[in-house]
Amino acid sequence: MERLLEKVLRRVVVHGGLRVTTASGRTMTLGNAPPGQKPVALRITCLAAQRDICLDPELKLGEAYMNGTLVMEEGTIADFLDLVMAQPFSINPTAPAKLLYLLRRVSRRITQFNPPGRSQRNVAHHYDIDGRLYSLFLDHDRQYSCAYFEHEGQSLDDAQLAKKRHIAAKLVLDRAGLDVLDIGSGWGGLGLYLAEMAGAKVQGVTLSSEQLALSRHRAAERGLADRVDFTLRDYRDVEGVFDRIVSVGMFEHVGVGHFGVFFRKARSLLKDDGVMLLHAIGRSDPPGVTNPFITKYIFPGGYIPALSEVLPHIERAGLVVTDVELLRLHYAETLKAWRQRFLARREEAARLTDERFCRMWEFYLASSEMAFRHQGLNVFQIQLARRQQAVPLTRDYVAAAEDRLRRAEAAARAPLRLAGE
Repeated sequence: MERLLEKVLRRVVVHGGLRVTTASGRTMTLGNAPPGQKPVALRITCLAAQRDICLDPELKLGEAYMNGTLVMEEGTIADFLDLVMAQPFSINPTAPAKLLYLLRRVSRRITQFNPPGRSQRNVAHHYDIDGRLYSLFLDHDRQYSCAYFEHEGQSLDDAQLAKKRHIAAKLVLDRAGLDVLDIGSGWGGLGLYLAEMAGAKVQGVTLSSEQLALSRHRAAERGLADRVDFTLRDYRDVEGVFDRIVSVGMFEHVGVGHFGVFFRKARSLLKDDGVMLLHAIGRSDPPGVTNPFITKYIFPGGYIPALSEVLPHIERAGLVVTDVELLRLHYAETLKAWRQRFLARREEAARLTDERFCRMWEFYLASSEMAFRHQGLNVFQIQLARRQQAVPLTRDYVAAAEDRLRRAEAAARAPLRLAGE
């Protein structure tokens, strides 16, 4: 297995430098690190981990780091993943890796079979953990989806606010009192923003009891409980009709076998002149499978689709695509900020969980970031309607609405004045 590992690594690592110490203690230097630059260096501590990485690198590399059998000696796990995932990958996968991919492709409808009960268990796996963990690395509003960076160097908090503003603008909230359904409402930040800044009446649905509790607390704390109603409900069980529907970071949990159900349900909930905005992670390459490490440890039942898998279901549901925007590197920058913030407070995270969990979470954030940087993941925002006439003729309204919302935000945070000022 050591020879196979070296053969694969020498063919993969073309750019940059990597030094690997194998379980037997032999060190190999790969690639072409520039003069004066130290190569990224790692050590594999046991033969079993070395064998597993050769046979199933997509799953076992992350497990080895998580279990402490892959140790970084120079650089971080993010540096290693940045180096490896940026390579041209011109070689064919090994026979075991190819077979595992085919098996995962064949079984993906089973692993992504998400009826309501299983969907709730999948959501609880990731979201119903100690809420203090998320407060360590998310922005103050707990936005756990791709931020929208309007300029280089923008802070995470400002970029997440810009994301909410951008989404609100595309929802065409042209009058107060519109009924909005938020499918997958998270910790409530977007729903509260739509109510506060655009005067909407919002119904948010989530499958996470932890998120529900905090969302309701935030709504009551801000005096919005009469305009924002959060409930623990599967989107398939929602009733009524709405002027607007928004879903952010939830579609990735639907599962490829349920896309038709999702869009048919959305159409039934949308008024004839209604508008919907779907914000979700997508892939620029053809349909594939979910990374097995992510499936096993992070998002069971999840899948990142290609547009070619999504659009046919939209068409068959009788919805009209009125706008598509791809946010390419915005999620890479979001994940970088999350990773840096998590590592800055890693000791606190370890006290809440343990070292193994912290290594797992670091690998999840780092590998996800590099997938967005180097391997074709992006975020698509698809605007939908039942009728073409539901949205303005040109896209000028988006910028105009963002300007109005900025003014509303500024007015909402106007400083208090002392008497007599």
